Amino acid sequence: MSENLLSSLNEAQKVAAEYIDGSLLILAGAGSGKTKTITTRLAYLISIGIDPSSILTLTFTNKAASEMRERAFKMIDSTIINTPPLLCTFHKFGLLFLKFHMSELNRKNNFVIIDTDDKKRILKSIDKEITTSLLVSEISKYKNTLITPYEAKSSAQLKLYQQIANIYEKYEEYLLKNNLVDFDDLLLLPYKILKENESLAKEISQKYQYIMVDEYQDTNELQYRLLRLLCSSHNNLCVVGDDDQSIYGWRGATIKNILNFSEHFENTKVVKLEENYRSTDTILDHANQLIEHNRDRLGKKLVGTKDKGSSVRVYESHDENEETRKICDDIKILLESGVQGKDIAILFRVNALSRSLEEGFNRAGLHYKLVGGMKFYERAEIKDLIAYFRVLTNSNDNFSVKRIINKPKRGIGKTTIEKLDAKSIETQKSIVDLISSLSSEELSAVVGKKNARTLKVFEASIMDLREILNDSKMKFLDSFEETFDYRASYDNVPDGFDRQGNIDEFYGYVRDFFIQNPHLDLKDFLNEIALESESDEFSGEAVSMMSIHAAKGLEFKHLFIIGFEEGFFPITGDGSDIEEERRLGYVAITRAMDKLTLSFAHSRFYKGKRTILTKSRFLSESGVIKGSLTIEKHSSFKKGDLVQHKIFGIGRVQKSTKAGKDYKLTINFGGTHREILSSFVEKA
Repeated sequence: MSENLLSSLNEAQKVAAEYIDGSLLILAGAGSGKTKTITTRLAYLISIGIDPSSILTLTFTNKAASEMRERAFKMIDSTIINTPPLLCTFHKFGLLFLKFHMSELNRKNNFVIIDTDDKKRILKSIDKEITTSLLVSEISKYKNTLITPYEAKSSAQLKLYQQIANIYEKYEEYLLKNNLVDFDDLLLLPYKILKENESLAKEISQKYQYIMVDEYQDTNELQYRLLRLLCSSHNNLCVVGDDDQSIYGWRGATIKNILNFSEHFENTKVVKLEENYRSTDTILDHANQLIEHNRDRLGKKLVGTKDKGSSVRVYESHDENEETRKICDDIKILLESGVQGKDIAILFRVNALSRSLEEGFNRAGLHYKLVGGMKFYERAEIKDLIAYFRVLTNSNDNFSVKRIINKPKRGIGKTTIEKLDAKSIETQKSIVDLISSLSSEELSAVVGKKNARTLKVFEASIMDLREILNDSKMKFLDSFEETFDYRASYDNVPDGFDRQGNIDEFYGYVRDFFIQNPHLDLKDFLNEIALESESDEFSGEAVSMMSIHAAKGLEFKHLFIIGFEEGFFPITGDGSDIEEERRLGYVAITRAMDKLTLSFAHSRFYKGKRTILTKSRFLSESGVIKGSLTIEKHSSFKKGDLVQHKIFGIGRVQKSTKAGKDYKLTINFGGTHREILSSFVEKA
């Protein structure tokens, strides 16, 4: 039976499936049959008599776990299985472990798991000043890098991080008191238990004699440490992953886990799966050329099993509108020729680029779906700006006033808004007119003295901006941002980069509208976008639009990738990581099966203004166009980043300055400041 299982595998896959004892790294290139290999290995282990209950397979998503389970169980004779092997996500394993061993921490096992919304509510009850999403993100970072509240407090230098460390401590006290467990605790608490109880760690390790991990390139520091403990009595760890597809550094994943696997686990056998069953030879050749420019990689080369295929097309456009027209024309021809919508996709690095695509598709009557994202005009920050503009053109729009009266935060709570709304109905005046007509004393009687002052300033700002809008529409946009600091309110938010990109795109689009239509005003603009964002119910299958991150693991017969300009793809500037950007390029290209089109434009909206752009270095590095580009180097680290040094441990970057070909970082390691070259640290 075991021979039959292996008959459909290629030579490298077979070697991986048959390797039983010792540590094994399966370096699986894009489209190389990774899932088939790991599920066959699981079935093979059981077929040769290994107890299924001694096998543990860990994944990142429930979808991956259920797909593997289904595929593996189809290969196994159910009569030989008494107990099925445990195949689940890291977090599900942590939950099962805590159900049995929570008592090791002197806690009851009737704990309750809280979700992100619960977590936000708890943090809001502790502190109302700091943006909740920032608190959620930082506390999660601390837990996944094993930093305790005490360590966070003692190493924090900046006032913001001192406050966050104090909130972290109170948050942990609240969880403990109420026997609550958050998502990160499902890994952190098992790690603490096993770390402090050597005999239990040995017992669990002996229970799970064979451990397999999927998508190992996406693991973080905590998951690596947990795996070390689970393997404390043996070395039978098989990990599957692709260092060239490590694209979640921003989420805490550390590529060093897969790069250093052979050093972490003795006598590692490395098997490279390089035969690609997805893409044409031409597409693979360009993907290989691009990724070879990265230094931090183990090295492999995808080899095609299909035909050579047609050349990769490169579209050069004047701006995003011309780019969209070309793509829409191509897609119409494809659909008319019988190609199904599900076989076509458009990818972008920056979510803001979906605006021109959405509008172009609506105009062309093409059906589309945004995968893993929201339509441009449905994004919260865009809805806020539209609400602001509506208030500026119409004082009677109470609905819009209520949306933006506390955005950015200015201390106006739900109760105050309800009082204003009630008074507005009673006096039959709009909220803006009400604030304007009431004296400070009268307004104080309704909402209190402090809120009355804030509301008077808000109303005066609206009036000032109306005057500026009447004088100069172009000056209005700069004055709007200076007055309300709306874009700046996303400076310290985890997804702030993306949201600010959307805001910049929107500001740029407003400017462009006024330049092209000098006789029209803000009200006309609002009417225009109301029509554009109201998409008709189109018939037929939808074409997919998505970010490259959302496309991971997917494949399409006809693929378009847009935005190949410096600043958009790759994202450049301090804090960006060019090697991770290049891995994103590799992931994007290898989603294509048969036809691939790459597109760049000479101008787009960049930081709120139409800007002349330089085509992406990735076009020449991948060999789709000739010639090289002169690129200015930026530091991958910015102030506030958590970094790790192999001797000094984890610290926070205080500043970054150029030092020859490298960057010199001033880093705070638990209260001790050191100057270290950036090439000697990595993001924690």
